[in-house]
Amino acid sequence: MTADRISSTFARCRDEGRAALVTFITGGDPTPADTGAMLDALVAGGADLIELGMPFTDPMADGPAIQAANLRALGAGTKTADILAIATAFRQRHPHVPLILMGYANPMIRRGPDWFAKAAKEAGVDGVICVDIPTEEDQELGPALRAEGLHFIRLATPTTDKARLPAVLQGSSGFLYYVSVAGITGKQQAAQASIEAAIAHLKSGTDLPVAVGFGIRTPEQAAAVGTVADGVVVGSAIIDIIAAHGAAAAPHVQDYTASLRAALEQKEVAR
Repeated sequence: MTADRISSTFARCRDEGRAALVTFITGGDPTPADTGAMLDALVAGGADLIELGMPFTDPMADGPAIQAANLRALGAGTKTADILAIATAFRQRHPHVPLILMGYANPMIRRGPDWFAKAAKEAGVDGVICVDIPTEEDQELGPALRAEGLHFIRLATPTTDKARLPAVLQGSSGFLYYVSVAGITGKQQAAQASIEAAIAHLKSGTDLPVAVGFGIRTPEQAAAVGTVADGVVVGSAIIDIIAAHGAAAAPHVQDYTASLRAALEQKEVAR
């Protein structure tokens, strides 16, 4: 499938003895015209996989930073068509970097799941994370994405117990995103011991790579989580940089991303 970029990237990082660096920004923040430069900065800084957020009026899983980014993007007039155009241009510039659309069901299904899946495939997207469609309600989007050869990446949480895990994994591919705190995105971080226990639990049920997100802000935190996870997801801290610098944020985003990548590579030396 087209989304083999995801699997091959995790395999490459594993061969290099480190966790993959997964980064998130909101598409259209601060404007659609600026997003390409932010994506390029993530790649230049060493991001292995990129999640591109689809702005939505009610991002209920997100904290204040990403909520504000959604409002900035929507205020700049960002539409789904803009996100798809940004993805298309990104794929032309970066043919090997996995790109994942992340967001909420409404923008993904309002024209129909089949339309969205086809449009995402044509834009060069590798996979989709939909925050608010549980397995039990996924009769349409997941099948449509899989029919187009796209990964549907599901979320596990601290409340995903042994009985629930098989349902979460049903139809999941690419990697499993572990939301390490029972709350919204932002500054709260789970204790390292709880992350280690959760990853052991998740890996007992799947061979998929496990990427850990929510609350990872510093290179030190990224390196610690990277000792046990297959991927480390950083979003709100990057959004904060974009909020502070606006259209001039790209070099700052690149420097910060490079600091995260360096921390993950330091772990390789320490092993």
